[in-house]
Amino acid sequence: MSFQIQKGKALDALNLTPLIDVVFLLLIFFLVATQFSQDDQQLPIQLPSAKNALPMTVQPEELVVSVGQDGTYMLRGKRLNLQELEAILAKAVLDNPVQQTVILRGDKRVEFQSVVSLIDLCNRLKVPSYRITAQDDSQESTSPVPGTQPGTQP
Repeated sequence: MSFQIQKGKALDALNLTPLIDVVFLLLIFFLVATQFSQDDQQLPIQLPSAKNALPMTVQPEELVVSVGQDGTYMLRGKRLNLQELEAILAKAVLDNPVQQTVILRGDKRVEFQSVVSLIDLCNRLKVPSYRITAQDDSQESTSPVPGTQPGTQP
């Protein structure tokens, strides 16, 4: 059985709609995946190190607050002052009063008062759980320091 295609008619027989759909789905997937990977890289931070650091696992209700070397606060890609951060954290605690967790990422060269102000803010707003991240000496990875929740001593 022979099949003849006339010149100029080959593209008419080929349906490209499913291929275009797949390309759009891949484009959307990579755009979303890229946005999620940028959440942890908001500020260039050198984390302090700890011997017993655990891997950082971010759950959907966790907020990651970064404190830059100059003492600036960053949450969800936005630079905030302490008052703006207080409003956002207060709303988050109201929305999720039992499971709201805040992860504090402070540059190791930051003035300690900036980190203490952030911890004090979490205590005033009664954040159920907050953790301070540190870099593991042996693995060079981002990890939270265990036991840094309100009412406990590290």
